[in-house]
Amino acid sequence: MSRKAPAFKAFFFFIAMYALGEVAEIPMTGTTMNAAKHYLNTLNADYLAVHRRKEDLFWTTYMGTSDDHKGSAEAESSWVAFISNTDRLTEIRAQLDGMTEGDDAATKVGLQGWLALFEANVLETEAAKSLKAELIKAEGELFEARQAYTMTYVDQMGETQEGSSPVLSANIGSNENESVRESSHQALLDLEQWVLNNGFIELVKLRNQFAKAQGYRTFFDYSVQKTEQMSTEELFVILDDFEQRTRDGNLDSIQALREKHGESALKAHNFRFTWGGDSTRELDPYVPFSKSLRQWVDSFSRLNIDYSEAVLTLDLLDRKGKYANGFCHAPVPAFYDQSQWVPAVVNFTSLAKPSQVGSGYDGLGTLFHEGGHAAHFANVKMNAPCFSQEFAPSSMAFAETQSMFLDSLITDGDWLKLYAKDKDGNVIPDSIIEKGISERQPFRSYGERGILVVPYFERALYELEEDQLNAESITCLARAMELKILGLKTATRPLLSIPHLLSDESACSYQGYLMANMAVYQTRAYFIERFGYLTDNPEIGPLLSEHYWRPGNSISHDASIRALTGEGFNAKFLADECNLSTTQAWEREQRKIAQAKTRVVPATQKLNASIRVVDGDKVLASNEVSNETMCEEFERYVEET
Repeated sequence: MSRKAPAFKAFFFFIAMYALGEVAEIPMTGTTMNAAKHYLNTLNADYLAVHRRKEDLFWTTYMGTSDDHKGSAEAESSWVAFISNTDRLTEIRAQLDGMTEGDDAATKVGLQGWLALFEANVLETEAAKSLKAELIKAEGELFEARQAYTMTYVDQMGETQEGSSPVLSANIGSNENESVRESSHQALLDLEQWVLNNGFIELVKLRNQFAKAQGYRTFFDYSVQKTEQMSTEELFVILDDFEQRTRDGNLDSIQALREKHGESALKAHNFRFTWGGDSTRELDPYVPFSKSLRQWVDSFSRLNIDYSEAVLTLDLLDRKGKYANGFCHAPVPAFYDQSQWVPAVVNFTSLAKPSQVGSGYDGLGTLFHEGGHAAHFANVKMNAPCFSQEFAPSSMAFAETQSMFLDSLITDGDWLKLYAKDKDGNVIPDSIIEKGISERQPFRSYGERGILVVPYFERALYELEEDQLNAESITCLARAMELKILGLKTATRPLLSIPHLLSDESACSYQGYLMANMAVYQTRAYFIERFGYLTDNPEIGPLLSEHYWRPGNSISHDASIRALTGEGFNAKFLADECNLSTTQAWEREQRKIAQAKTRVVPATQKLNASIRVVDGDKVLASNEVSNETMCEEFERYVEET
């Protein structure tokens, strides 16, 4: 079921042609301030006010620097009320109907963008509005309780320690002591049961009631339509195909691990450590988290990524009370306000614990990922803030393509040889890169299927009858899906320990990460075919900006890929990547490393952003003087703490 009106076809064709360069720059000024333009400007300003309050409170509560959960829920409710206001639909349609051919084209584009947003979010019935209010309240209560919930593990000395999700995950992946790994995994299993007994089941029921009030079978159906503009059936044509393409490779790698290391290697707390622990520890000295900020600044600037005067705040270190997942959000979306550029205000996080093995590289990946989101949101060059935000009608797959493309770079052999150095300046040896590939490549399918299992589970969860929605049934369903998709009796990361499932904005949207990664490898293939390399390629930033970022959510995921690569969305590139042999993968990286030696490393450029690095309320570093000074301040703080 499409929720876009047929009248939108001409608008989206116009926008697609604009993104493809077939239409001149959208004019940002007109000869007179007519009623439609005045309405657009007022709507932009009204949205900015309600959106800024919501996002500012979101940041402080999720960072644990404020406990104003009531205020945050109220601001969220005000924002939801704004974007779901039925009267706005009537007003915008009236403004569009009243426009003539002589009116400002940009005004029409802006109003059409707002119409798409309201059509994606308007709640048509009083029942739906009431249920949405209940959902916000229930989710806020669960989030507040989850923040107060403490997880623990037993360390090497037999002492009980508190551990956030990233700490527990790092333990499971790289701690040499099996009892530490086992207690860390048990903490995640305990979290599952806590979630199931502290409001999540009631949330699932409420979500389904909310979706049914709007004519959908389940909340999963509702969410897929809203986030990706496709039906559940259309989505699973893609997912089932990918599942089939990668099934044998996944099962073969698990069987090989069993034959080499025995049945105990398949235990959830041993599995990832067995095939990834050694290389993670050997890589660790070459990617200390203290250097991650410099690596991000230098790498992105050499890609010629420009943040278009954005104001960035980065909270990068793990601490108690902080939300246990990296994220990026934009309190002020970037847009042209009557030809005046409004730079984005963007905040993003990682959760590094520098003293922990593996945390540096994980934190670096999160920094590249969230920094990629920030680059995207900062470079939407449209004339209304509705085009530069992550909510519907924005596609999650489209948004994640930007961030995942950029975080994929740090896995490349030439990137590692150029950036990964120990404290004495020694470059990472080829042997460590090769070892990492030999350990990870056989489990590449497993890694992608770790994303795939989530939509399979969530679809089945929301299709359960209400009398089946209990802790025991849901736990059994989670284990059954993990066995079916991952091939393990229990996942290294149990399904209900994934924070996305708890949040209304991210529930039933995890498949966006997999669809994004399909697009990432399609994008990588295009750049490699055109230029021969990715790392430090100054052609990449401007091309991403022109084809992926500038139009914002005014074009579809598929249209953006066509604009850059000339062909539509294709899952083949990711499946082919998963199915490479270890030998093939290493030979490819050797070619990259050899080629990089022949290139001149471009000079770093200004990122064109005002940047602060914070730890909660404390400012650790800024680029007020220079990027170099900021990186030095951050390195000094991390190394001395």
